[in-house]
Amino acid sequence: MQLKAAGKNELRLCAIVPLLLFFPWLAQAQSTQKWTLESTLGRMDAGARDFRTLTASVEHIKYTDVVKDTSTESGQMWLQKKDEKMRIEFAKPDQRTILRAGNSLAIYNPKINRVEEYDLGKDRALVDQYVRLGFGTRSEDLKKSFDVAFSGEQELDGKRTLLLELTPKTEQVRAQISKIEMWVDESAWLPLQQKFYEAGSGDYFIFHYSDIKKNLKIEESRFKQDWPKNATKIKPRG
Repeated sequence: MQLKAAGKNELRLCAIVPLLLFFPWLAQAQSTQKWTLESTLGRMDAGARDFRTLTASVEHIKYTDVVKDTSTESGQMWLQKKDEKMRIEFAKPDQRTILRAGNSLAIYNPKINRVEEYDLGKDRALVDQYVRLGFGTRSEDLKKSFDVAFSGEQELDGKRTLLLELTPKTEQVRAQISKIEMWVDESAWLPLQQKFYEAGSGDYFIFHYSDIKKNLKIEESRFKQDWPKNATKIKPRG
């Protein structure tokens, strides 16, 4: 009787083992999502609801078509949703600091010890479309400014991303930027990369993000003007 029982157990194992080997593939296949524009924006909205701060490494890549030239600068970025504060410190190839708080934007160049100061004023909303694009942005705000299209799934930096194509709705903006592509990380629901196509040329520029950390505490001192008091200050027009 014990031999018969053992034989039955072996038969059960023979039947179960192939299923166990097959199951991981089956589970993966069942969990594969067929993404659409609305499902992508829905997940971004969910991530935007608790968005407070962000830190990241950033690369700014500029391509000029007429001379076939590509230039890259890299550094760190800190972003705080409250009071609309942002700091970008480029370290390579040259140092440069961009500091924004509300309507005020300043660009400090330590090589010549000069600060350019801008009052965003009526252009504040327009600037936010690009400076904070995808970082805590709600889909309803995105759709107000852009025609949004879903371009499928792509791999970037070894991560699965969803590619959105944004076309500015106003002629004023389209005269500067004809189209934007944005790669959204499926795990964090934040942009890994944004590509801006300049109107009337083959020129474009890219912001590429890595080592992204969301909702870490950022000291207020990070958003203070910390350049030398004797720095030359100018207020460019336009």
